[in-house]
Amino acid sequence: MSRICELTGKGRQVGHNVSHANNKTKRTFLPNLQNVTLMSERLGRRIRLRVSMNGLRSVEHVGGLDAWLLKARDSELSQKARRLKRELEKAAEA
Repeated sequence: MSRICELTGKGRQVGHNVSHANNKTKRTFLPNLQNVTLMSERLGRRIRLRVSMNGLRSVEHVGGLDAWLLKARDSELSQKARRLKRELEKAAEA
């Protein structure tokens, strides 16, 4: 399982630990990913996603999962989230 947020595309970053003596060693910064279940009002079901906590706050700020998916770019979304977005667009048309 990759360490990438399914909604925002946020992944690991690489940097350095810097000691007091200014020695630099490589390290990684991982996003705070959690398995969450979000409710889709338009589809009428729950969806399990692996989302960063920063991404979850953004979803709540926008107004829910449906609003987030409809405004998000496809390049940021995972394959699962893209499928959900297509389902939402079809449901919006009907």
